[in-house]
This record gives sequence, structure tokens and C-alpha cells, in this order.
Amino acid sequence: MRVAERPHEENCLFGATDDAFTVRTMSGFLDGIRCGDCECSVDWAEKRNTIASIAAGVLFFTGWWIIIDAAIMYPKEDDFHHAYHTCGVIATIAFLMINAVSNGQVRGDSYSEGCMGQTGARVWLFIGFMLAFGSLIASMWILFGGFVVPAKPAVYPGIAVFFQNAFIFFGGLVFKFGRTEDLWQ
Repeated sequence: MRVAERPHEENCLFGATDDAFTVRTMSGFLDGIRCGDCECSVDWAEKRNTIASIAAGVLFFTGWWIIIDAAIMYPKEDDFHHAYHTCGVIATIAFLMINAVSNGQVRGDSYSEGCMGQTGARVWLFIGFMLAFGSLIASMWILFGGFVVPAKPAVYPGIAVFFQNAFIFFGGLVFKFGRTEDLWQ
């Protein structure tokens, strides 16, 4: 190998091949990598409904798993008041209400009016979102008003109530807006 003059040493990568230097700039050193040319060739758009449904189910399950864990770890009424489960039940009802109405019914694209029509579907969806946001806000209130401000020794039940409602809320959003309603895809 021969020694060559190396201009702009701080910006170049030098790879020595048999008798010549290959100069590559730092801005293009990943140009040879092809990320989209995978051998498996999975069409993610085709599996969008499946992925969104699984993700929403995992979020929903995780929310309930956290609160069940807190209820088992703190069975006494003094540590974890069992009325705090109401927020999770309301969040679950909101999850069902939000996803009971299709986007086509809200837009008015459906072929039949259904039992409520477009206005009824929008009101139903609005009430569902109000319940979802209300349960999320109430869980924050329980966290701070019931556990953080009184400086209880165990804050985990309050955190569990909040995360339960947050996971159910985001699971509902993923299930509602992550799926497509095109039957031909």
C-alpha cells in the first residue's frame, strides 16, 4: 500500500483496498445500506388492522393488570380504597362507547342511518370521549389528592390508578384511529 495525501481528514473515512484508497464522506457512509429491501417483504399496510388491534389489546390488558396488581399488593382499605376502581370501570365503558361507533357513521358515509343517525353517532362519540377524559382527569386527581399531597407511605396505588386509566385511554385511541374500515383491503 502506498501513502496518499488525505484531504479533509476529519470528514472522510478511508478504506484500504488492494492498492488504492476508497474515500467516502461521512454524510453518505450509510448509502450502501438498503433498509426497505428485506427478504421477508411484509406488507405492513395490509396488516394494519391486526397490528392496531393487538396493540390496543395489550394496552388495555396492561392497564387492568397494573390495577389488579395494586389491589393484590394493598388489600387493606386504608392503603387502597376500593372505590378507586370506578375510574377504570368508567374508562372501560368509554373504550367500548368510542369504538362502538364507526368512523363512517360519524362522517355520514354509511349506507343506512342506523338507530341514531349521524348526529346520534357524533353525540355518542362525544359522550364516550368525555367519559374517557373524565376518568383520566379523575385518576390524576386520585393520584395527587389521595396519595401525593397527604404524603402517604405507599404511592404505588395512586400511580397504578393513573396508569390504568392512561393505558385504557390510549388503547381506545389506538383501536379507534389505528384501524381502517376498508373491507376490500
